[in-house]
Amino acid sequence: MTAICLGTRSTAPPPLPAPRGPLSQFLADRWRGPARPLSGAPAVRVDDPLGDDDLQLALYLCYELHYRSFAGVDEEWEWEPSLLAFRRRLERHFEAALRPSAETADDDVDPGGVAEAVRRLVEGGSGPSLSGWFLDQGTVREFSEFAVHRSAYQLKEADPHSWVIPRLTGRAKAACVEIQSDEYGGGREPEMHASLFAALLDGLGLDSTYGAYLDRLPGVTLATVNLISLFGLHRRWRGALVGHLAGFEMTSVGPMGRYAATAERLALPPVVRRFYDVHVEADAHHAVVAADGLITGLADAEPGLVPDILFGARALMAVEGRLTAHLLDAWTTGRTSLRP
Repeated sequence: MTAICLGTRSTAPPPLPAPRGPLSQFLADRWRGPARPLSGAPAVRVDDPLGDDDLQLALYLCYELHYRSFAGVDEEWEWEPSLLAFRRRLERHFEAALRPSAETADDDVDPGGVAEAVRRLVEGGSGPSLSGWFLDQGTVREFSEFAVHRSAYQLKEADPHSWVIPRLTGRAKAACVEIQSDEYGGGREPEMHASLFAALLDGLGLDSTYGAYLDRLPGVTLATVNLISLFGLHRRWRGALVGHLAGFEMTSVGPMGRYAATAERLALPPVVRRFYDVHVEADAHHAVVAADGLITGLADAEPGLVPDILFGARALMAVEGRLTAHLLDAWTTGRTSLRP
């Protein structure tokens, strides 16, 4: 396996991406100068908030101020009240669009049954299996495109979910810390899952710089990342974030195994397969911890959060299902799934 010198990776904030409409243009224009009260914000008029390029990019830009931010953007913008008010308007449209996709009246679940309810939700999806499609017919080009889509989340893997740790107590908190510790490589930088994914990008001949592909990612991809930031940055959504994280962990082993087998079938470098093999091993244990400790622990401590836990799992399936449909629609018709 080729050694990766992680210490040479750039830690500089990425450049601001090109605007895609009035919402993201408004931010790009204002962020050229020092933080100050905003005025003249455009109205939010979009037909499909879950996939709209402009809305999802504007929301991603706002959230990213809490992660790496962007080159040349005044640090004071992060907590500028008028910017938070603008972000809240974007979030309201995002949340409103999530509700029909992820809500159901069937939320009458006892705390002791919430883990099984989440498992049924995430295992009972009716859409096509992306990992199964890859195993059967995916090409190297498509696999590389898939890695580009995932780079927005995987290069900061675990960070959005870690927002929930100080909002948990007892068994749920201990379980979350156990899961997140593994995600961060147990304190070993080369074993951090974000570092492993950067090595995967290198192995595919792609750019592993944080934010390198932001201009290429459609709104339907950004929505999968924005969902975690939405849940993570709001204490009121702590139950949904736990449901989202648990849904990730409880569905990961099968798909990750198929992606690993796809990498083998396509004769990709070993460093590519290693990312998926590590997840197969870790997530088999994480699935148990998520069910017995994280979900059940939170439901026992705060029974009123059971509907939010279920909503988080459903929202995960909703945005991931839309991304899968976008990818397969593009690839089965011979088109790229990325923006120009």
